[in-house]
Amino acid sequence: MTTQTGTVATAHASRYLQQLAKHWAHKFNVTFTPDQARIELPFGVIEMTATAEALSARLTTAADGDAARARQVFEEHINRFAFREAPLPFPWDRVS
Repeated sequence: MTTQTGTVATAHASRYLQQLAKHWAHKFNVTFTPDQARIELPFGVIEMTATAEALSARLTTAADGDAARARQVFEEHINRFAFREAPLPFPWDRVS
């Protein structure tokens, strides 16, 4: 498994988290609250946490998966909802 994490400053983290979770809920297994979300996509799992100051994301993909594509899909979707602030520059760190 490959795990990447990123956090971006935004005062609208909860809004973006919920919009993205609701967007993907019609196609994928999604659980969320205003502060946390877990989205199970074909390429991996996205877990998000929202605070008053930031949105954090954790992307987990299979070891042989396309981690760069997972980041791209996540960022494209988040930036659609955050169009007033976009682009939201996630500085990704590889955890494992």
